[in-house]
Amino acid sequence: MVDLDVQIPTTFDPFAEAKDSDAPGAKEYVHIRIQQRNGKKSLTTVQGLRKDFSYEKILKDLKKEFCCNGNVVQDKELGKVIQLQGDQRKNVAHFLVQAGLVKKDQVKIHGF
Repeated sequence: MVDLDVQIPTTFDPFAEAKDSDAPGAKEYVHIRIQQRNGKKSLTTVQGLRKDFSYEKILKDLKKEFCCNGNVVQDKELGKVIQLQGDQRKNVAHFLVQAGLVKKDQVKIHGF
């Protein structure tokens, strides 16, 4: 008999190298979103901050700076998420960059 050299295809992850390197798409982003509540009311959510930060201290400074209420919510999939009342997307992004918590290119602002 003739031995055939047959290769069985395996799953290939084209982004496996990018996850390990410091490529531009591999960095962790901080996502700032707005969620519409009822009527004109809205919530601003901040997720993706590093886990070694104290979320409560960041929240306290955000609340004092923007004169709004907020809280930290524990989510199963997303981890800790900061919620603030009102549309504070640009304010939060500017605050996080000014405080040196994240770089400007790590912030993603979502919403209408």
